[in-house]
Amino acid sequence: MSDITLLDGGMGQELIHRAGDRPTPLWSTQVMIEHPGLVSEVHRDFTEAGATIATSNTYAIHRDRLVDTDFEDRFADLLTMAIAEARTSGAARIAGSIGPIAASYRPDLHPDAATGAPIYAEIAQMIAPACDMLLCETVVSVIHAESVLRGAAAGDKPVWLAVSVDDRDGTKLRSGEPLSAVLPYAHAGAAAVLVNCSAPEAIPAALEILAQAGIPYGAYANGFEQITEGFLEAKPTVDALTRRKDFTPTAYADHAMAWVEQGATIIGGCCEVSPAHIAEIARRLKAAGHRIV
Repeated sequence: MSDITLLDGGMGQELIHRAGDRPTPLWSTQVMIEHPGLVSEVHRDFTEAGATIATSNTYAIHRDRLVDTDFEDRFADLLTMAIAEARTSGAARIAGSIGPIAASYRPDLHPDAATGAPIYAEIAQMIAPACDMLLCETVVSVIHAESVLRGAAAGDKPVWLAVSVDDRDGTKLRSGEPLSAVLPYAHAGAAAVLVNCSAPEAIPAALEILAQAGIPYGAYANGFEQITEGFLEAKPTVDALTRRKDFTPTAYADHAMAWVEQGATIIGGCCEVSPAHIAEIARRLKAAGHRIV
């Protein structure tokens, strides 16, 4: 049997479900101010469900995303607040999340590596001292991978690279480029490589490719029906996305256990994965004789 690292689930969607507010482009950021303590509550629930890593609520905290908002001058404050909330989780380790510049799933909006790397480096340097590793999430193109890995190296902590693939073809990044094209960057600059925020059905094909990187690999999927065209607009909200009706804890755990059979040693959940989903995965891992680390 294997040692398996169990990540937490989807913070942003869980916050929307609990707060009951209409989502905005900064829903997971402003909730820390409008609903104090709610992020900490979600972190603790994931840890109690069995997650051994708490992923900080820093994914959407970028200077460009704060422009023309009430939080434009609170960049550093928000990063500090999010890390502090993660540290209340009780989890064994903290992963500092670094999300995409501009918007998720938008390789067309991502700058070149020379422009992007310093932007990611600033965040890495600010959050790394309070984290055990940096988790670069929803990486959708080769330039995105190069940029974020160069930037995250400034944090002087292990870096995990999480790429997002086409929901219908897990061998391709969302940019349309072959997933295999990121392997040299992952091998050179990451301590682990994962596939995240993609349909569970696309992940097996992606894992076959990630296994070639020569470093630990894994996956954490989302529970959306599909990434809609409406979501690929500037400053989108989750109103444009629909939760799958078949996305039960049992069904998701079936997928996760299959990934472990493929050799994945890091699993968890992304958007729409709740503490109940993580608890079911933890139960299944233990029943199969795996050790959660």
